[in-house]
Amino acid sequence: MGFNLNQQATEKRLREFADKINELSEQIGFKVSARGWCYQLETERIINKDEFNKVESWINKCRKKGILPINFTAEEEGRKFSGVEKPNEQSPIQEMKEWIQASMESERYYTPDWWDGEEYYIQMLVEKIDLKTLFTPVCKQYHIPIATSKGWSSMLQRAVYARRFKEAEDKGLQPVLLYCGDHDPDGLRISEFIKKNLADLKDIEWEDGEEGYDPDGLKIVRFGLEADFIEKHKITWINNLITGSGKNLASTSHKNHKMPYVQEYIKTFGVRKCEANAIVPMPEIARNLVEESITEFLGDDALDRFKTKRWNVKKELDKFRDKTGLTKSLQKAIDLIDKEQK
Repeated sequence: MGFNLNQQATEKRLREFADKINELSEQIGFKVSARGWCYQLETERIINKDEFNKVESWINKCRKKGILPINFTAEEEGRKFSGVEKPNEQSPIQEMKEWIQASMESERYYTPDWWDGEEYYIQMLVEKIDLKTLFTPVCKQYHIPIATSKGWSSMLQRAVYARRFKEAEDKGLQPVLLYCGDHDPDGLRISEFIKKNLADLKDIEWEDGEEGYDPDGLKIVRFGLEADFIEKHKITWINNLITGSGKNLASTSHKNHKMPYVQEYIKTFGVRKCEANAIVPMPEIARNLVEESITEFLGDDALDRFKTKRWNVKKELDKFRDKTGLTKSLQKAIDLIDKEQK
């Protein structure tokens, strides 16, 4: 179902447009950014990449008119308010009781060194914010930091990322960067781009005297939208090589058209591409994909190892509580609060 976004955005056409993205939203199961909807609609062949701004305009018109909820799209982190405080609904005494109860199971709030005794240290980079939203639950399970590739335009964010790799390498761990991005000429050569971006900062120095990171030993692994995966799951190819700037890499007039990496891509895959966001409407398959990519390095028993680390913290705290009688003292405090609140 296509839309001519150059036509007038009448009430009828806006509602047809809203019906389509609501249908897709039910498949996805979580909020997608306004830009993310552009990629989804391109994958569905409803629009081309040069119509992204028009899509965002139509979505905003639907939100303003109440055809779509105002909070239909995910809000960008940088646009959220900071400093918003919500008053507690319970009394100060009840709040104190909850803090005392929390101290009786403080192992839940303690973060051990998950990577102690491991062989690899992993971080993840994804092409789009909606992939970050999709993959975050799995990454949390495995304690893996995840960010979008847009952050790499910031020197400081790259430096912070690199510092974690350096600290891991200094402990004898093999650093690994997992990357999930578009299947297009530039997406397939991302490893070269990322290493160069990191190498550009290897001579930096931090205020605390820590030096920069040399990424020579970094293993960069691209996962996700390989051609066989696309075919296996019947993901739609987009039959053009239009870039984010609206220019066509397949055109002989494009400045990069004759470059070897573009010609090799066209020879191998043809004039077509697949956006990374194409896997967003299939969350279970996508999360299985990311988990398989992680366990390829950490092994199938990684979660059991992490659980053991958590259990060891609990054993240490339980031993201390029993030795000192702290548990009894804390329970007395809770009983006293309950008695006074009656």
